[in-house]
Amino acid sequence: MIRILLAEDQIMVRQGLKLMIESDPEMKVTGESDNGKEAISLCEKQMFDIVILDIRMPVMDGIETAKVISARWPDTKILILTTFADNEYVLEALKIGVSGYILKTGDTESLLRSIRSAFAGGLAIEDHVAANVMPLLMKRGETKQADPSLTPRERAILTCIGEGLSNGEIADRLAISIGTVKNNTSQILTKLELRDRTQLAIYAIRHDLV
Repeated sequence: MIRILLAEDQIMVRQGLKLMIESDPEMKVTGESDNGKEAISLCEKQMFDIVILDIRMPVMDGIETAKVISARWPDTKILILTTFADNEYVLEALKIGVSGYILKTGDTESLLRSIRSAFAGGLAIEDHVAANVMPLLMKRGETKQADPSLTPRERAILTCIGEGLSNGEIADRLAISIGTVKNNTSQILTKLELRDRTQLAIYAIRHDLV
């Protein structure tokens, strides 16, 4: 069972998302809040696999909430609820290390797909969000030259991470074990002096590996 905390200040939106999520018998919304401060309080009381945060909430917004949750509960995956007008917020959230973005206008299947991807360790970015944000992200890149110390396998794994694939999906594509994927990912993080998979995905995009 995937345990989910849903933080959204609009009650009708929150109720609609809950119904969509719980249409999958393997998912359960075990906590609800209408602001970031309350979401953090819930995280202190119980464990969640996925936290879904609206970017714009009263008291404490989704970005500030994501910073606290990622620092205090690094194993908890964070998905951001976003709109087309939130590109700059999305870029800021990428730096924090969130596991993906959900469009409020998305359908049930895209929502469930994003949750499954994040839970499996992938980076869930909807096509519409990527189309708006990635050009901005690439403009901020300082170089297109990837680190020459990366081996062919490491570059292949980095490309897969940039595409948002989970460890299992990478292993299947490259015909290697999940353990090999994990070991190589750790080596890539060390080589590039990066913190997490989200930063690796950003690196892959900025350096034309995707």
